[in-house]
Amino acid sequence: MAGGAREVLTLQLGHFAGFVGAHWWNQQDAALGRATDAKESPGELCPDVLYRTGRTLHGQDTYTPRLILMDLKGSLSSLKEEGGLYRDKQLDAAIAWQGKLTTHKEELCPKNPYLQDFLSAEGVLSSDGVWRVKSIPNGKGSPPLTTATTPKPLIPTEASIRVWSDFLRVHLHPRSICMIQKYNHDGEAGRLEAFGQGESVLKEPKYQEELEDRLHFYVEECDYLQGFQILCDLHDGFSGVGAKAAELLQDEYSGRGIITWGLLPGPYHRGEAQRNIYRLLNTAFGLVHLAAHSSLVCPLSLGGSLGLRPEPPVNFPYLHYDATLPFHCSAILATALDTVTVPYRLCSSPVSMVHLADMLSFCGKKVVTAGATIPFPLAPGQSLPDSLMQFGGATPWTPLSACGEPSGTRCFAQSVVLRGIDRACHTSQLTPGTPPPSSLHACTTGEEVLAQYLQQQQPRVMSSSHLLLTPYRVAPPYPHLFSSCSPQGMVLDGSPKGAAVESIPVFGALCSSSSLHQTLEALARDLTKLDLRRWASFMDAGVEHDDVAELLQELQSLAQCYHAGDSLVD
Repeated sequence: MAGGAREVLTLQLGHFAGFVGAHWWNQQDAALGRATDAKESPGELCPDVLYRTGRTLHGQDTYTPRLILMDLKGSLSSLKEEGGLYRDKQLDAAIAWQGKLTTHKEELCPKNPYLQDFLSAEGVLSSDGVWRVKSIPNGKGSPPLTTATTPKPLIPTEASIRVWSDFLRVHLHPRSICMIQKYNHDGEAGRLEAFGQGESVLKEPKYQEELEDRLHFYVEECDYLQGFQILCDLHDGFSGVGAKAAELLQDEYSGRGIITWGLLPGPYHRGEAQRNIYRLLNTAFGLVHLAAHSSLVCPLSLGGSLGLRPEPPVNFPYLHYDATLPFHCSAILATALDTVTVPYRLCSSPVSMVHLADMLSFCGKKVVTAGATIPFPLAPGQSLPDSLMQFGGATPWTPLSACGEPSGTRCFAQSVVLRGIDRACHTSQLTPGTPPPSSLHACTTGEEVLAQYLQQQQPRVMSSSHLLLTPYRVAPPYPHLFSSCSPQGMVLDGSPKGAAVESIPVFGALCSSSSLHQTLEALARDLTKLDLRRWASFMDAGVEHDDVAELLQELQSLAQCYHAGDSLVD
């Protein structure tokens, strides 16, 4: 591992986590492809934090995500469980048995046309069955193969996206994908629906040993492992898988950071009674158990509520999305996730996962909220102070943790990242002798502007801030969500003309907020209203009545940590 990177191992648990993860890894891949571009700011984010180098049996250098993902039978579509990068037909044919063989061949899923286009651009399958990669970004691996013309890439349509692998542009290591064969992705029967089912999966020796083997494979090759990030579905049985996985990590790798992102797709409807009750129970059990075994937990959702009462999805002024499409929702959440995780992925002066968690989780506040402004509204000719002053005293970001509007709530500690603003716009370019319209316009660096803005907004709050030149890439397969934006994500008057949006500035934050007091108490109130006798199927999956009583008590204790009077300063 070059450069002493502080490695992170990612766990993706669940199908919606797969959607968010696919956008996340596509973003990392897009950043790698731009690393040698003379126009780009070099070296702000270290890809080795998330990626590992390797080599196939045929001597091909590889650069793949340091990733373990778990999903259900039937969820991969045309993606093979072992991936496509290391495949070797000669090895597949090496069978020890010399007797008579009967072959049962399963019909292959048709590959998404978008991925066919991607694979033809990335490499070729030779006649001997070996995948030959054309190039590996960022100088990793052999020189690129060139062609006379570069075909324009296909853009996936919403109708063509059924599962997350339909738009994943990144090759995975054979040790990345772990399928839970006892439960089905499709159909009404054999579903992983309840927290107890998920916990029991990792209590089975087969799955527990498989996860441990993969963990040891990745961890043992790390020089400076800083920790683990878990992307975990909260709404279904994967909340139990995530809780058990976090417990295993805490037991085996004490002292390492464990940051868990609890993911919830949206929206939901009153008419789906059983699904809504299960979602409530899974979310409550997941949050409490994940908080017990993680350094930090952050729910991520575009919904307005974690409880039983449906609330409309959140709104972004310059972004139009369909809340019923996981492809859209996951893209937005991945944008926020890639931004708020910047501190522990920096090349220079990174903040470790443990330090970030310690700063935000004092006094037992291990659950935090997320928010983001996507895109950050900078118009042509404006400076950063101009744009920040437009927010006035309002919270600048849209809430992404289903905890309601942050207005009127109290922030105890926050980590803020602003990315993608050109250096020339960081400070106000006033004509000499012109009095500055605000104290922000008098600042001499962008970092000073951001720090002073946060101090003015939350004068008694512990704040950490980072300002990056690196924007967020929104090239295909990222969906077309932006209106009235230039190719670089600047806000324009009227309809945009010309090229599509390629990158955007993003303002993201993690916050320990008093809004969690109301949210967690509301969860507990909704649980007390349930007649558990009506939901025996959830209880039969491995949850006792005493477990629910204990859950209520722990939810209320956790909620009390966020009472507005509990702060570092008064």
